[in-house]
Order: sequence, then C-alpha cells, then structure tokens
Amino acid sequence: MPSEYLSKVKDLIKPKLEEKGLKALLVGSTLKLVKDGDTVMNISDKGEIVELSFKGKKYTYDKWYTKPEHLAKTITVTLDAQL
Repeated sequence: MPSEYLSKVKDLIKPKLEEKGLKALLVGSTLKLVKDGDTVMNISDKGEIVELSFKGKKYTYDKWYTKPEHLAKTITVTLDAQL
C-alpha cells in the first residue's frame, strides 16, 4: 500500500526533480529518486519514522516532527548541493 506521507513528499519535490532530470518512483512504502536508471536517493516510510538513504548514508526523521513539507525542503536542498 502506497505511503500517503511519501506521496505528499513526491508532489512537493516534483518541480525540483524535473529541473534535475530525476524521476520519482513510489513503490509501496519507498520513494526512489532515479536518474538515468540509477537510484540517487531512497526515502522509506517505516511507520513512525522516515529513513532517507543518500550516497551510502542513512538519515532518520521522526514523522511527528518532520512534516512532508519539511522533508521535501531537506531533499530539495540536498539535491541542489549534491547534484
């Protein structure tokens, strides 16, 4: 079942993804950001937390404190700085 939280994040980051040539694939409870067939970032909904994997590192966010808008901002800033 798709994650409503990740669905909101996907909608919020869509303009930045298009600007960077990325695609967002929502597969169940994981949002994959893909460029040229390679996964750039994974965002997984794990119930009370969201786990973001990027460049071999994992970052954990508590969904109670980190609303979709906040996570979307973190993702777009990261993409701007790293891609």
